[in-house]
Amino acid sequence: MIQTQLYIDGQWQSPIDQGTRAIVSPADESVIAQAAEATRADARLAIAAARRAFDGPWRQTTIRDRARLLNKIAELIDRDAEKLAHLESLNTGKTLTESRTDMGDIAATFRYFAGLVASESGAVNEAPHHVISRTLREPVGVCGLITPWNYPLLQAAWKIAPALGAGNTVVIKPSNLTPLTTHHFTQLVAELDLPPGVFNLVTGGAEVGAELAESLDVDLVSFTGGAFAGESIMKAATGNFKRIGLELGGKNPNIVFADADLDAAVDYALNAAFFHAGQVCSAGSRLMVEDSIYDAFIGRLAERLPRIVIGNGFHGETQMGPVQSAQQHEKILGMVQAGIAEGARLVHGGKRPAGDVYKQGYWLEPTLLADVTADMKIAKEEIFGPVITAERFRSEEEALRAANDTPYGLAAAVWTRDLDKANRMSRALRFGTVWVNDYHPYFPEAPWGGYKASGIGRELARIGLDEYTELKHSYINLAPKAMGWFGA
Repeated sequence: MIQTQLYIDGQWQSPIDQGTRAIVSPADESVIAQAAEATRADARLAIAAARRAFDGPWRQTTIRDRARLLNKIAELIDRDAEKLAHLESLNTGKTLTESRTDMGDIAATFRYFAGLVASESGAVNEAPHHVISRTLREPVGVCGLITPWNYPLLQAAWKIAPALGAGNTVVIKPSNLTPLTTHHFTQLVAELDLPPGVFNLVTGGAEVGAELAESLDVDLVSFTGGAFAGESIMKAATGNFKRIGLELGGKNPNIVFADADLDAAVDYALNAAFFHAGQVCSAGSRLMVEDSIYDAFIGRLAERLPRIVIGNGFHGETQMGPVQSAQQHEKILGMVQAGIAEGARLVHGGKRPAGDVYKQGYWLEPTLLADVTADMKIAKEEIFGPVITAERFRSEEEALRAANDTPYGLAAAVWTRDLDKANRMSRALRFGTVWVNDYHPYFPEAPWGGYKASGIGRELARIGLDEYTELKHSYINLAPKAMGWFGA
């Protein structure tokens, strides 16, 4: 049985009230860990430690020091990649193959920001010869980082790497459902010679996140998760007008035109929807297919869905694991039934798989709902599960109008051989990422984030580092002279 603790001010410790939470395997509902359950009081201790570290020795670190730190973290992730991947699959239910890929991406994220930080220097502005005018980027201060349950360590890396690289101190709160890889990551950080308080781990529920959002000693909060919690954080952050970064999910159209490479489009439609059982903020669960190929496209999907291998993520043949929690399982089933009640046609799935092996755990069949219309609830709301909803469209204009008719704006994809059409669509779609003839690729060098209700700010890329800095103009007059204006 795994036991986790809090990490505050350079020390492992139990919560003040000794609280714990049982961590449950999504594959069989067995208890796999007892995690420390912090309260507001523990969060305050962590925030105070981060404040002292930021106002003290950490401010003296150099750009080179921080770049070396990020590279060292990447080396430790590589060293423990298999252990981390195992914990990620155990805790989330995703396949071990997916988790191993995540670990490579996490190490790459730290190396990317290490290189970016190492190249930092203030810009010298044009000014008179007796003036030094510079534009500087300085760390924001204490950063509260709140991460989701679907990609626990990957999402943490997207925040931790630029936060530490920019010279901030950190209090991280992983999801109370999936804290195991963040805990092990913290063990890696504890191997390094960091001043106490630079990095703090506080595992717990909503009250811990609320304390990070409300505290006047926290200068920035970065949150990835649901819109309701994001709204609460945004309101709480007004207490000291702290900086906020919010990544709040999406309802992502995957638009297939009749002139697309249909073999590739069918294959990627499955990849877009069923990686990590569809529990991906950018999942292409909203499939939109041109009318002339719609029936054939649905038929080809229907042929492949029963062949998807559902099972334990540690089995080599498994292609899709369970969803993460009982709450998520119930929500997805409810949304499927609501879609059918609205008039959608169930082509495949929509229930727990048959067989004794699936009686325990949060298993769902990959599901396809056809004949969905843009006004249906399931065409507008994020499902966050292994469900494709399929809509028809008859023209480019209709597809564009329907795709943009959503409160979200995270990601979209277009499938066509017509490069002019691809360019028009990618320019007109109001989403933070638009893929053409592909789905899901991302790189540390490219920004990630969304329009509208998908959030505020961007992660990754140069802008992902800038999010964790304040911009300052430094003006030094080397030869001041009296102006002789007032009362001279």
